[in-house]
Amino acid sequence: MAHISESQIGDVRRKVLSGGERKRCSIGVELVSDPSVILLDEPTSGLDAFKARSICKLLHDLARKKGKTIVSTIHSPSSEAFFFFDRLILMADGHIMYQGDAKASVEYFKKIDRPVPQFANPADFFMKLLSINYPKRQEDEDKLAYLGRFYHALQEKQVKAENYMIRLDPPV
Repeated sequence: MAHISESQIGDVRRKVLSGGERKRCSIGVELVSDPSVILLDEPTSGLDAFKARSICKLLHDLARKKGKTIVSTIHSPSSEAFFFFDRLILMADGHIMYQGDAKASVEYFKKIDRPVPQFANPADFFMKLLSINYPKRQEDEDKLAYLGRFYHALQEKQVKAENYMIRLDPPV
């Protein structure tokens, strides 16, 4: 963005920067104060694949190298951008259907007989898999029940494993 460093952002009537430049500028403004937690709502929407990937890489690097906590909603990221995510929450009809390591999500869905097709973008596959028609039909209800059952089993297993790691002294 060095080529526009001396430009005004613009206002409602006069657009000086493109939409992508404005979006990247607004992210930059938020980062200037060096927050420890960064919440972003669709930071890649409206950007081309290259710029979206570079935003995801920047956020990933901030999390890894500077210890920032970054929470973001992202719809349909490219497969390259997807693999910059550390943790992932996938939802359908207001319910969590997967929560955990982003890279492990591909293996998880393979284990529950919903494999990501070879060469497919996992994010695109998850969006399609988790889409629900409204009003809901029986096949939507069945899909929600199936995915929910496996997610709850996964959570149960993780909670039990973590309970063994917690050691509390008995009350005095």
